[in-house]
Amino acid sequence: MSEAGGAGSRRPGRRSAVRFGAACLALLGAFAPGLRAQSSLLYLELQAVGAYATAPGRVDLFSFMAADAMQKPGLGFDFVQRLSAETRDIGVLGVQARLVYDQETKRPKPQLYNAYLRLKPKFANIWIGHSRPAMGLASVLDNHALLLPDATMFGFGFDRDWGVGLDRDFAWGGVAASLTAGSGMPLYLKGNYLAAARIFKGVLARDGHSVGLSLSQGRVLETMGYTLADPDPAAWTAAGLDWSFAWRNLESRAEILAGRRGGAGTFLAFWRPGLSLLEEGRLKIELQPALMRRAGDWDFSLGSGLTYLFNADLAGRFMVLRDSAGPGVRFVVQLYYYKRL
Repeated sequence: MSEAGGAGSRRPGRRSAVRFGAACLALLGAFAPGLRAQSSLLYLELQAVGAYATAPGRVDLFSFMAADAMQKPGLGFDFVQRLSAETRDIGVLGVQARLVYDQETKRPKPQLYNAYLRLKPKFANIWIGHSRPAMGLASVLDNHALLLPDATMFGFGFDRDWGVGLDRDFAWGGVAASLTAGSGMPLYLKGNYLAAARIFKGVLARDGHSVGLSLSQGRVLETMGYTLADPDPAAWTAAGLDWSFAWRNLESRAEILAGRRGGAGTFLAFWRPGLSLLEEGRLKIELQPALMRRAGDWDFSLGSGLTYLFNADLAGRFMVLRDSAGPGVRFVVQLYYYKRL
């Protein structure tokens, strides 16, 4: 991070971007014969993001934190290939990646989100690769395009992690478990791991509510985006309870997590209520208070978000965020384009 901007540091970044682009093209090329088939989906993603922080009086080209992977100006794709046998589907291959502008290094930077093979034997669904650990709301809440930070962006778990997992749905809900590296976006092997399991009752889309209980244990690394903050893994143990609710134009998601990290108590209370307005819910207003205890200190975050759907492919978002990290308020705007090709 500190060598950002140096001439020598730009070359590896360019090579990395080129390799990333070549890998993506090679991957898409490998599946090109199937792109027109009904079993393949390919989406284009474009987004513009800008923020103004009042305390330093600075304009940023990222939504929350500079090192975090989420929401920076960029171009990406989302590819899903269904794998079928003669009589049934046997699995799914998913790849989702972005090439974003990194303000700290002032150069393009690749980001890989989904990179998994998901198989569907009769007893459960099994995935291997880079996907969601079975832990809390982050395992079911798609935060990929949103501005409001979720629990993983506050340092409680990982939005994506490398490893394996399985899940099975029942009439009353479902169960999921995963064993991952505990390093998040990058893959490090330093004796780190994260074992997680979640059981939930109710399906939000069907029942209008869902309650989940998560347990996790491991030795995890302190990472933010692709940045390794501490080379030594820390012991992690946590239990969490999450709740999702939807009724007419109201919805609410909440999570409470308590445990220990590196020998210190850790705690999260997170709530995101939302109200949809206008025809087909084109306008959505959300609030998000969060209370956290990390490394012995109590912190808070209070955010509010506004989303307007211009059409099926284009959304505009606005966020106001205030937290205990420092004085001032953060204003963030985003234009997000996501279209099937």
